[in-house]
Order: sequence, then C-alpha cells, then structure tokens
Amino acid sequence: MREYYSITELTREFDVSTRTLRFYEDEGLVQPVRRGRTRLFRPSDRHLIRQIMRGKRLGFSINEIREIIQMYKEPPGEVGQLNLMIKRIEEKREDLRQKRRDLEETLAEL
Repeated sequence: MREYYSITELTREFDVSTRTLRFYEDEGLVQPVRRGRTRLFRPSDRHLIRQIMRGKRLGFSINEIREIIQMYKEPPGEVGQLNLMIKRIEEKREDLRQKRRDLEETLAEL
C-alpha cells in the first residue's frame, strides 16, 4: 500500500477538482499531511474521500457526511451512534421517496 497520494492523483481517481478536495480539507473532513505548499493524502484520507463521494451521490449534505464520519471515528459498539445513523438513513430514504413521488406526479401531468 502506498504511503501518500498527491492531490492530482486523487482528483483524477475521483473525477473531482482540486478545489473540491481543498474544500473537504477546509471543512475538516480530511487532513492531508502538508509539506510546504504540497498536500500529501494518506490512504486513510483516500478512503474518507471515497466515503464522502458515496455520501454525496446518496444525497447527504456535507454536515450529514461529517456527522457520519465522526461516528466512525468514535469507539465501536456505541448503540446510540448506530441508532442515530439508522435514523439518518431512514430520514434520507423518506426524503428520496418523497422526491420520487413528486417527480412521478410531475411526469404524469406532462
């Protein structure tokens, strides 16, 4: 396993801009190592970026993604954390169901 990834390598891998990765850093979602002006991302940062991208595809906001990531950083086995995550996922599912119903109604009216 590699020790570090450059910002360029990760922008290509995840098809995002350097600004996007800097934004995730500014938001505290990833903390790359800094060597002068160069950002070096560890494999753990790469994994987090993958999780962030998955969360964005599922429609989660940055704040929701931050909350989920924080839950993963806490000691495992916390029932409250797991229940909160299940609750958030159910809320997101219902939101997506409502959006689908709205789109289907709009389509039926066309």
